[in-house]
Amino acid sequence: MTGTADVHAHALVLAMDYRVPDPGRVWPLLQKRKDALARLGAHHVLVYTSTEDHGRVMVTMALRSREPILEVLRSRVFLDWFDAVGLEDIPAIFAGETVDKVTLAEVAGTEPPGVIVAAIAAVEDVHTLIAGVHTALDRFAAAGIRAIRVFGAFDDEHEVFILQEIDNEADATHWVNNPDSAAEWMTGTGIGAYPPLFVGRLQHMMRIDEND
Repeated sequence: MTGTADVHAHALVLAMDYRVPDPGRVWPLLQKRKDALARLGAHHVLVYTSTEDHGRVMVTMALRSREPILEVLRSRVFLDWFDAVGLEDIPAIFAGETVDKVTLAEVAGTEPPGVIVAAIAAVEDVHTLIAGVHTALDRFAAAGIRAIRVFGAFDDEHEVFILQEIDNEADATHWVNNPDSAAEWMTGTGIGAYPPLFVGRLQHMMRIDEND
């Protein structure tokens, strides 16, 4: 993904999927908390907004270290931030690390990021899922998919967070409605605690230096 792929390559990731009354408030509030995010070990923060579900936002944070994950989740920074953006329900939160990454189409640096299709889901076996994806890469590429990033959860060997970047919204809609059999995780979303598939675009990206 242009910009996004480099950030998430071999990354420790915290991802949050939630709905707010005004998505426009999310980015300014994150900017105001840049110093606090630096202290928690975040080095990049990305904000995506849904193209299909108004008010739905996904925030991903690339972290420097695995150790303070629980501290990050319990941090007053997040509780205050959730209150400030008007969050009423507990968001879907994923904490994990990269277990696989595939780039199917190189894009020019001047080309804008594509549409992302993101999922937090449970799968039977992560390694089997990855093997299936690799055998079907030609079909993923034919569907307009530029890149795939798979993250495995720290606390659940069956839980994954998967980011797919697709050329455009039309291809994304078709892919969501007609997923390949190798993309088994796409049928496991929206069940229980897992949110539905997130389809959206990158709106903001913040880089945080250690000395911020």
